[in-house]
Amino acid sequence: MNEKNFEYARSLIPATYVNQGRDAIKRRENLVKDLLTHRKIPEIGWDDQSIELFLNDLSLMDSNNFLGNSGVGEREGRIASTLVAKRHFYLAHGIGRAGDVAAIQPKAAGSSLICELTRKMAVDFIQTCGITEVKDCIVLPLATGMSISMCLLSLRLNNPTAKYVIWFRVDQKTCLKSILTTGLEPIIIDPVPEGDELNTNLGALREKLESIKREEILCIIPTTSVFAPRLPDDIVGVSKLAKEFSVPVIVNNAYGLQSGATCKAIDRAIRVGRIDMLVSSTDKNMLVPVGGALVYSPQSGMVDLVRKNYPGRASMSPILDVFITLLSMGKRELRSVLKEREDCYQYLLDRLGEVAGRYKQRVLRTPRNPISIAVTLDNPFPEDDSFEYSDEDITKFGAMLYTRGVSGSRCVGFHNKKSVGKYEFANYGGHTDHYPHAYFTSAAAIGVKKEEIDVFIDRLEKNWKQYQKDLEKKRQKKETQE
Repeated sequence: MNEKNFEYARSLIPATYVNQGRDAIKRRENLVKDLLTHRKIPEIGWDDQSIELFLNDLSLMDSNNFLGNSGVGEREGRIASTLVAKRHFYLAHGIGRAGDVAAIQPKAAGSSLICELTRKMAVDFIQTCGITEVKDCIVLPLATGMSISMCLLSLRLNNPTAKYVIWFRVDQKTCLKSILTTGLEPIIIDPVPEGDELNTNLGALREKLESIKREEILCIIPTTSVFAPRLPDDIVGVSKLAKEFSVPVIVNNAYGLQSGATCKAIDRAIRVGRIDMLVSSTDKNMLVPVGGALVYSPQSGMVDLVRKNYPGRASMSPILDVFITLLSMGKRELRSVLKEREDCYQYLLDRLGEVAGRYKQRVLRTPRNPISIAVTLDNPFPEDDSFEYSDEDITKFGAMLYTRGVSGSRCVGFHNKKSVGKYEFANYGGHTDHYPHAYFTSAAAIGVKKEEIDVFIDRLEKNWKQYQKDLEKKRQKKETQE
């Protein structure tokens, strides 16, 4: 409704009613004005109607929604299913063009606006989380692993003779497969034990940097969000060595944005050392469906390298999810959920300690891992030399939890041999070939509530009781047979 139409409306119904309605619409339009001028996450989240109204206006700016448009190209944004069209708010053109995944589309002004605003808000999101040194970001419609591969392939344009990536062992397949997918060879550095914790081996990193030709190393990939008892890599130490030896760094920060401690360490690493690119999952940090990743950097040139190396256009869906979520959440709620997660971590740690102690187990001391917590699953009958406590017994604990409606917990034994490509690991899942404890993990991730933790602890208690009974039966059966 423009002013002329409001004037016509006043000839149909009383002007006071029209003016009241006009003011209501203006308030929603002012939200859009603030977004377009400030280009940051709104302090207070928008209501759903305001978001839908804005999305509808933006979709009408795309050529597939023009009244009377005659499209004769090979891609005109036609959608066969009305249900699919509604699901995507009638935005059909995707993002980018053949030469740049973030390029403006002549046929899709509305979609291009969403893409640009999402990039700006994503930078604001990252800075709000605590990495203030980040200057540019792109939301790729690829999950974390493929986004890391995309970064590696883009970085290789600057050093086509490179063949190695130095990678600190983390027993989660994604990052290693990201390296293998690009045809590069990982140089794997195992962590070093420090008490219960497994920490970054900076000494081994220095040895590799000194012994391998600089031009043969494409980059170093540290990981800053991991399952306990592994610690996030010493990103400050890695960045200093990278700067000393002039080696690029791509940080696998898959779900580290939700941790203030991790973000603070990354921010310092950028200031004192070298960090080229970082990759974070959208679903693990921003409470959206799986499918996207943030690629960001303290230098705009590195993000430009990735966006211009991306082949063809890309899906709009992950970008739209982030756009809607950030508008809906607002910065105030974002700060609230980040703080709530920190509180829940301590709450989960305390509750796990209480339960574990009742079954002669303990929480592993890993205070430098701010998200994941590990609890021992050691032999409950250490005094009985005849009792065989197997990996099958350990993994059974996790299976029992799952049948009780607990997801996300991982159980790690001692002999889980696994291959990823041509690389074999003797105790996959434990981040090292020889760890002295079996254990299970749980995490206080963004969005978790204390009520969920209470339900988990209640089910864990029941699970442990039954588990102990089953192991006792196994032991008694063994004694009877002997």
